[in-house]
Amino acid sequence: MTIRKQRRRKLKKKVLSSFKWGSLRMIVMMLTLSMVCINADGYGSAAHAEPLKRVAIIIDDLGNGMKGTQEIMNLPAKVNVAIMPFLPTTKKDAELAHQKGIDVLVHMPMEPHKGRRDWLGPGAITSDLSDEEVRKRVEAAIDNVPHAIGMNNHMGSKITTDRRIMSIVLDVCKERGLFFVDSKTDHKSVVAELAVQKGLPPVENQIFLDDHHSISHITGQMKLAEQKLETQDTCVMIGHVGTQGHLTAGVIRDSINRWSGKIETMSISEMVRQVWHWTPESTLPTSNK
Repeated sequence: MTIRKQRRRKLKKKVLSSFKWGSLRMIVMMLTLSMVCINADGYGSAAHAEPLKRVAIIIDDLGNGMKGTQEIMNLPAKVNVAIMPFLPTTKKDAELAHQKGIDVLVHMPMEPHKGRRDWLGPGAITSDLSDEEVRKRVEAAIDNVPHAIGMNNHMGSKITTDRRIMSIVLDVCKERGLFFVDSKTDHKSVVAELAVQKGLPPVENQIFLDDHHSISHITGQMKLAEQKLETQDTCVMIGHVGTQGHLTAGVIRDSINRWSGKIETMSISEMVRQVWHWTPESTLPTSNK
């Protein structure tokens, strides 16, 4: 082989080698750039691979300076409060919640199948009321709770099965731009069915957190929510201030820490928008609100 041919062969190998390494470097650079772009847009990132499950926690019975009110208001999470009308701290609690960005609901007293009427509080809806009186009481309750964006029932196992009365209640809610959360104190409730007919979101409570006043029970109910969220994306739960208020607040706080990165709390109005694509449309002039 001549010296000239040997030089040509060496030069050819050198060129091919440079081409291969250059191509490899180019491929690596392109892949790296692609990964940076993907992560910058939020796609392909492990943190975004699966959306977080979400819970809306409604705390009932505010408005009367009950135990646990401050603890609930100060939780480092999104909670929602249902405030009873016409009570000593109704307006104070509603204003404080609003300042903290907490959704406010009217906790509407409604007659149960069993139980003492004096547990209901003032302005309650009872089965002996006329259509006009039902409407008047619901409107008055809404007017008495500042910043209310929704309503749920206090007790009410009898009323939530009454089509006549619940139809009026939901009509007023819709007129005032409010949705109604059925606390599900009776499995025969007609609220969800009527809500759909009237173009309102059929929001229902799924778990009572503190129907028994113990840390172990409340913790168990929070874990029940976790089980439900294995097969569904959202869950609505109801707790209370009062005797068990500080216990409920403590368990919620502990659960939030345990849920980090898996489950997050949300406002009930946000859930209504995202799940049922519902936005409030008041049919009454602002002056009537």
